[in-house]
Amino acid sequence: MGHRWGSGCRHGNHTRPPGCAADGGPLSVKQPKAPSRANGRSRKIGLFGGSFDPIHVGHVAVARAAQRRFHLDHVLFIPLGRPPHKVRHRLAPFPHRFAMVALACAGHPQFVPSLAEAGPELGGQRVYYSIDTVRHFRHVFHRHGDHLYFILGADSFLKIPMWKEYVALLNSCDFIVASRPGFRSDVLRMVIPRELLGRPHASAASADPHAIALRHTTVHLLDSVASDVSATDVRRRCHRRQSIRGLVPPRVEEYIGKQALYR
Repeated sequence: MGHRWGSGCRHGNHTRPPGCAADGGPLSVKQPKAPSRANGRSRKIGLFGGSFDPIHVGHVAVARAAQRRFHLDHVLFIPLGRPPHKVRHRLAPFPHRFAMVALACAGHPQFVPSLAEAGPELGGQRVYYSIDTVRHFRHVFHRHGDHLYFILGADSFLKIPMWKEYVALLNSCDFIVASRPGFRSDVLRMVIPRELLGRPHASAASADPHAIALRHTTVHLLDSVASDVSATDVRRRCHRRQSIRGLVPPRVEEYIGKQALYR
């Protein structure tokens, strides 16, 4: 598989996602080029996957906090095709979700919308597992010496034993686990197989008392990222014709209104 990055494109004085018509309607999504490598050095790449149905300010806050705390060069926002745990859940069409992600990323140079789970027809109908997506990006980036960080919430991490090949996933890249204030990293240890724990002298663990050093990777805790916004609440408000101002980025709010989504 090749690079599957996405980025905004210019139309007059407005930024719009690739493949979108001038009125914001989703069309076939184009394949843009990856950002250039600065000075040939290795990069820190965050992988932030989610249904993003729709993307909201809580998602953006987590990505910004992770980018700043761990000095990430890029955060890839990866709208999921058909999430394995939501196969029966009706999602907004993939082109709409990708368009909203692209709009939310506009204005953030380090944020990059990704087509990694769009599928061959760019319709987002296939089921992709996290381990497969991470392996794809390891193939793309590790040969350049880049370092991958998988970004997710604490609630999701605590369910990781139910994920496909979760031991291999934990061994594949570092993790950034976003949590609310007061969350203890000891809770995360409960779902990590004992045989994966190791590296007592790892520099990462000594530099960050909340980090959990595994044999090949590290689990980092990104605490104090609090948000009461949920995609479920946004969809419910849209269905009731209530305001979603402040719950989603302004451009996303405008897009949802124009496309009459979630009604």
